[in-house]
Amino acid sequence: ITRRCIACNSTISRRDHVMSTRTSRLAEALVRRWYSDMEPPLLLRPLEFLYWLIVGLRRAMYRRGWLASEHLPVPVLVVGNISIGGTGKTPLTIALVDYLREQGWQPGVVSRGHGGSNRAPRLVDGDSTPAQVGDEPCLIHAQAGAPVAVGRDRPAAARLLLEAGVDMILADDGLQH
Repeated sequence: ITRRCIACNSTISRRDHVMSTRTSRLAEALVRRWYSDMEPPLLLRPLEFLYWLIVGLRRAMYRRGWLASEHLPVPVLVVGNISIGGTGKTPLTIALVDYLREQGWQPGVVSRGHGGSNRAPRLVDGDSTPAQVGDEPCLIHAQAGAPVAVGRDRPAAARLLLEAGVDMILADDGLQH
C-alpha cells in the first residue's frame, strides 16, 4: 500500500507512517490528559516549578537585553494560543492569507516545520514533503498558494519570505518555542 500525504500528495515511507502513528497516539493521550480535570501525576509536579523558573529566567533575559528580539521591516501577525491540540490555528492561517490577499497584501507564512526533518530555513515548494518540512506547512502551501518558509530559526525563515517579496508575515503556531 502506498501512503500519500493528503496535503501535497507526496509518498510517505512506511517508517515515517509508523512514527507518525505512534506520535499521533501519544499526542492524543496527552491532549486528553491536558483537557481532563485530573491532577498531574505527582512525579511531574516538580517539573512545573522547573518550567516556571526557566520561563521566568528567559523573560528576564529578554527584558535586560541579554537575549535579543528580531525586528522585521514588515508586519508580523502571530497565529497561536497557549492551548494544545487541534484548535484550528492552521485553518485560521489559511483563511487569513486569503483575507489579506483580498485586502491587497502579499502575505507569506513562517512555521517551525514541526514534524519535518529539515533544520535549516527553507522555502516550501511543490517538491517539499511532510517528512521534510512538516505536514502543516505543506497543507498551507497547497491550499493557500502563499509562500511558506520553515525552519527552527524562524527569523531566518522569515527573511527568506522577505526575499520572496512578501509584505506581511503570518507566524503559524507562532507561540510555540
